[in-house]
Amino acid sequence: MTPTPSRRTVLATGVALAATPVVTTAANAAGNRIGPAANLGRAFSAAAARHGVPRDVLLALAHTVTHVNGHGGAPSAYGGHGVMQLVRGAGTDTLGRAAELTGRSARALRTDPAANVDGAAALLRSLADAAGLGTADRRDVGAWYEPLARYSGHSDPAVARLEADAVYRVLESGLSVHRPGESLRMRAHDVRPRLGAFRDVRTVEQRMRPMSADYPPARWVAAHSSNYRDENRPSDYAIDRVVVHTVQGSYAGCISWFQNPSSNVSAHYVVRSSDGEVTQMVRHADVAWHVGNYNNRSIGIEHEGWVDDPSWYTEAMYRASAALTRHVCVQYGIPLDRTHIIAHSEAPGATHTDPGPHWDWAKYMDYVRGDGGSPSWSVVVDNDSPAFEASSNWVSASAPGQYGSTHHHAQPVLSSDVAWFHADIPETADYRVQVWYPEDPGNNSRSPHLVSTPSGFQSVYVDQRSGGGRWVGLGTFTLEQGNRPVVGVSRWTSTSGSIEADAVRISSLD
Repeated sequence: MTPTPSRRTVLATGVALAATPVVTTAANAAGNRIGPAANLGRAFSAAAARHGVPRDVLLALAHTVTHVNGHGGAPSAYGGHGVMQLVRGAGTDTLGRAAELTGRSARALRTDPAANVDGAAALLRSLADAAGLGTADRRDVGAWYEPLARYSGHSDPAVARLEADAVYRVLESGLSVHRPGESLRMRAHDVRPRLGAFRDVRTVEQRMRPMSADYPPARWVAAHSSNYRDENRPSDYAIDRVVVHTVQGSYAGCISWFQNPSSNVSAHYVVRSSDGEVTQMVRHADVAWHVGNYNNRSIGIEHEGWVDDPSWYTEAMYRASAALTRHVCVQYGIPLDRTHIIAHSEAPGATHTDPGPHWDWAKYMDYVRGDGGSPSWSVVVDNDSPAFEASSNWVSASAPGQYGSTHHHAQPVLSSDVAWFHADIPETADYRVQVWYPEDPGNNSRSPHLVSTPSGFQSVYVDQRSGGGRWVGLGTFTLEQGNRPVVGVSRWTSTSGSIEADAVRISSLD
C-alpha cells in the first residue's frame, strides 16, 4: 500500500529547531581541497561586507550543504559546485545567476573558493531584495529564512524548508570548523526565524504524516514517477540485497533531485547525517534506479555526504541506517552478511566508489546484526515516575501520542520553573539524550530543554508542534556519574504555546 499524507492538516507558523550542542568538524587534508589555508575565513567576511549578508548566515549555509568543503570544484550528484553548492543542471542554474550578479565567470565560481562564496552572497542578497528585506532586516539573522529556502532552487517548497531549517539549527547551536591553517568559528545565536512567504508551507513531516508504511520511523516523500519503475516485489522479483550509497551531496538536495523528473535516478531511502533522520522515496514493491543490474533485487539506501569527507558519517547516521537495514533484511529474509549488504562500488558493473574508504563497515555490520546496535545502558524516565519533579504549575493530562498514560504541560513564563527528569548515570561519559512529547499545533515552537553537564547546562529548543509521538534527539552530551536531575523542560520562553514534559530516554553510546 502506498503511504498517504495525513488527514490532519497543520499549517506551519514557525520553524522546527531541535538544536544540538556546538557542531565541531575537523576537516581532513584529503577531503578539504578548497584552496590555500587561511583564505576562506577572509572570503566569508569579505563577501558578507560586500553584499550585506550576515557572515554567520553564509557560514551556516556552507556547513549545511558541504561541511565547508569544496571538493576541489567537483560537482555534487545534482550539479552543485564549491563550498556553497551553486547549482547548474536539470532546470536549476543558481551558478549562472551568481555569475550574472557578480560578473565572474562560471568557471571561477566553480573552482575558486572565494569567488564561490562571493557568488553565493550575491545570490542571497538578490533573494533578500526580492523578499523585501530592508537594511535593518538584513542585520537580523532571523530575517533570512525565505532567501535561504529559495537559495538552492528546490522546486518543492517543503524540501526548501528542510534546507532552511537545517541552516537555522546550525545558527542556533554554533559552529567550529577546523581547516589546515585556520579555524572558522561562529557563536550560537538566539534565533527567531521569520518565515516570510514560507509561513503557510507545511514542513515535510507535517505534510506527510503518517509516515512510511514500509518503515514506520521514516518520513515519506515520493520520488518523481519517472525516476523508478512500478512493480509488485517480491512477487515479481525477489529482494535479496541492500545497497549502501553516499549521495555526494546534501540531504535536502538528494530529496529534491529524486523529485526532479530529469534526474532518472532514485533510491528507496535517504538518511541524514546530523541526526539519522530517514526519508523513504520509493516503495519496497517498486524498483528504484540506483545500482544498475541490481535494481530489480535490491533496496537502495542513500546517505548524506561525500565519500572523501568522513565528517558526514556520524554515529547517529550509522545507527539509524543499520536499524533500517536490519528491518529490511528481517522483512525479506536477507542474511545479515556482507554478501547481501553491499556497497554501491561492489555491485556488478559499478562505476561508483561510494560509500568509500571512510565508511566503517565493521561498526555498521555490528549494528545491523545487533552486536552493537543496542546500547549497553539505557533508561527511560516517564513523567509519572518518582524520578520526575515539577511544581504545581505543571498539570498532568492525557493526549494522543504521549508516552505512557500521562504527560505534564504548562504555559510559558519569563521566570525559572523547570520540570526535571532525574536519572542515575552509571559513569561520567557521553550519552545520547532523547525526549518524547505529544505533538499539537497549539504547542510551543521553541520549548526550552536543559541538559545538565559537568561544564554547566546546555540549552536545546524543540518545536513541539510537530515531530512528536516518537523519540526526538536533543543530541549527545557528557553526563556526570550519580543520581541527579539530568534533563529539564523549562517554561522560560517568550514564545507562546503549551510546553510539554512527557518522557526522557538516556542511552550510552557503546
